Amino acid sequence: MEKKLNANEIKLIAIIAMTIDHLTWVFFPGLQTVWYVYALHIIGRLTAPIMWFFIAEGCHYTRNIRRYIGRLFLFALLSHFAYDFAFGIPFLPLSTGVFNQTSVMWSLAWAALLIRICSEERIPQWAKNISILAASLISFPSDWSSIAVMCPFFLYAHREDFRAQARDIVLWSFLYASVYFLFLDRAYGLLQIFTFLTIPILSRYNGERGSWKGMKWFFYVYYPAHLLIIGILRIMLHGNISLIF
Repeated sequence: MEKKLNANEIKLIAIIAMTIDHLTWVFFPGLQTVWYVYALHIIGRLTAPIMWFFIAEGCHYTRNIRRYIGRLFLFALLSHFAYDFAFGIPFLPLSTGVFNQTSVMWSLAWAALLIRICSEERIPQWAKNISILAASLISFPSDWSSIAVMCPFFLYAHREDFRAQARDIVLWSFLYASVYFLFLDRAYGLLQIFTFLTIPILSRYNGERGSWKGMKWFFYVYYPAHLLIIGILRIMLHGNISLIF
């Protein structure tokens, strides 16, 4: 199959899927298992693996990895307030538990930092191992938890080997799904398995960015902006309730 999708086009798919998923949460609070609601959430499973994949790509292609990581952490900070407002989560982390306390951007920023640390030959292996553990622990309370640190980390390690990258997406998603299925919510756990639907899309990535250079900045603006709108809709439709787990 000819590879015809550039980075901009795949990121646009992620943006559309994310928007559908988040609007579904606000119009149908909680995880409703009515088939059409569940189907809309399945579409939303396309987003996270695309984010993971392009963190790995971003770490490879960026001209200034330190600036890239700094931008991700700033973005994660801004997105924390937008995400919590959108879904009715207190701004103070861990005040309602250890799950879904902040956006996935927190984990992605730590993923980029971990990639940078483990790519540095001067850093001893024991220090890298501690960094992996620390990044996993500190990202655990975010959306997609420490999975969103480890999967980009392995996707970066397996660049140029898409079969290995596909296995990374399946295995790490399965781990996340298993934890939810066994200990929290079976329907939500099963939902996460559908991240595998991203693999055929990513397999068509042609390695090119696309002609529009503004997609990177568009996403940085769109992500918190659309969450702000989701939060306003939440309050208008339901009052100050929490929409997700």
